[in-house]
Amino acid sequence: MIRPFVLALWGLFPLADGAFAQGPLNALARPDLSRSEIVDLGANLQITLTLSQPVPWRIFTVDNPPRLVVDFSQVDWTGQSIGDVVRSDVVTDIRTGATQRDWSRLVLSLAEPMALETAGLGTGGNSGQAVLKVQMAPVDAVTFAKTAGPPPGVFAGSDGPEAIADGRGRQTGERPLVVVLDPGHGGVDPGAEADGVVEADLMLTFAKDLRRVLEESGRFSVVMTREEDVFVPLESRLTVARTAGADVFLSLHADALAEGRASGATIYTLSSEASDDAARVLSERHQRTDLLGGVDLSEHDDVIAGVLMNMARLNTTPRAERLAGKLVTGLSERTGDLHKRPRLRAGFSVLKAPDIPSALIELGFLSSARDRDRLTDAGWRRKAALGIRDALLVWSQEDADEARLLNR
Repeated sequence: MIRPFVLALWGLFPLADGAFAQGPLNALARPDLSRSEIVDLGANLQITLTLSQPVPWRIFTVDNPPRLVVDFSQVDWTGQSIGDVVRSDVVTDIRTGATQRDWSRLVLSLAEPMALETAGLGTGGNSGQAVLKVQMAPVDAVTFAKTAGPPPGVFAGSDGPEAIADGRGRQTGERPLVVVLDPGHGGVDPGAEADGVVEADLMLTFAKDLRRVLEESGRFSVVMTREEDVFVPLESRLTVARTAGADVFLSLHADALAEGRASGATIYTLSSEASDDAARVLSERHQRTDLLGGVDLSEHDDVIAGVLMNMARLNTTPRAERLAGKLVTGLSERTGDLHKRPRLRAGFSVLKAPDIPSALIELGFLSSARDRDRLTDAGWRRKAALGIRDALLVWSQEDADEARLLNR
C-alpha cells in the first residue's frame, strides 16, 4: 500500500512516495477523455486519465468524507466534462479546479474507504501523451483514517488555494532529523555508465542502503526523491525536500570522467565558483518559488529575491560547510577511500535551496575500476552508509546545540 505522502512521478512505472515529476512545460496539459475512464474492477477502482503531455503531479487520500485527491501542475480542465468517463458505483462525485498558483486539482468523492494500491504516470509512443493509472482497493475505515492525509504544506480541501509550505524551524534535537536522500539521475537520464554499471541504478541502491542504516538508529526520518528508475528534474528534487520539511539534503552521485584518474569520495557544497572544471556539470535552473520555503518570491523582482535568498544563506552556508566536514570525517573513518581533494565546491543546482543545509556526495568515480569494485560491493556500501550516519549524528548534535544557544 502506498503511504500517505506526496507522490509525484515522471516516467514509466509506479512509485512509492517521494519521487517527483518534471518541471514546468511550455503549455498546459489537456485531458483526452476519449482515452480516459474511471471504472470498477470487481471490488477495486481503476482510474485511467490520458493527458496531452506529462506534468508534475501528486496523489493522496483525505478522510471525512473519504476522497482521492490528485494535483497536477498544470492541467486545463476548461470545457471538459470528466464526469462523463465515470463508470463506477464507488465514485459518488468528481470535481476539478485550480488550487495553488500553477496547480490544478482532481477530487473524487468515494462511497467507501479505498486505499491506494498503485499509481503511475506513463509516457510512450510518438504522441507525447501521458497516461495516469491509479488502482484502489477497499479497506476498513480505521485503516483508511490512519493512511489518509495530505503531504505537509498542502491544502487538503477541494477548493481554495493551497498554502505555500511555511519555513520549518531549525532543528534543536527534540525530534528525529529529517533527511532527504536524492539518488542522482534516473529514467531517461541514467547518468554515468562504465563496464555495465549505471550511476542512476547504483545510487538508488545506495540510497536505500543508507536509508536502512539511518532508520535503524531511530534518530532520523528519511525521505527519498525517487524510489524507482524514473526521471526527476532538478527543481522537483528541492520541492520534495521542502515538502518534507527537510533538515538536511544529501544528493548522491558517482560520476565518470573522460580524462584523468580521479577516484575516491568527494563532498561538494554550493559555491558560485566551481573548485574545478569537473564541478561545472550541473547548471539547471530552479523555479523561484522552490528556492525559499515560506517566502513567496513570485511578486518580487530579481534584486529583492536575491537579497532574501542571500540572507537565508548567511545562516545556512556555515551549517552546510560544517556538515560537509563531518561527512568527510565519517567516510574517511569508515572507508578510508577519499579523493585527494575530498572537499570541493560548485554551483550544483540541487544544492541551491538557501534554507536547507545541503551537500552533494560523490561516492566515487565509475571511470575508476577500483571505485567500481567498491561501489558494487554491498559490504563497502554499508561502511560508507555508516560513515554518513556517523557524520549526521555528530553534525545534528552540534547544530542543535548551536540552535538552542541562538534561541536563548
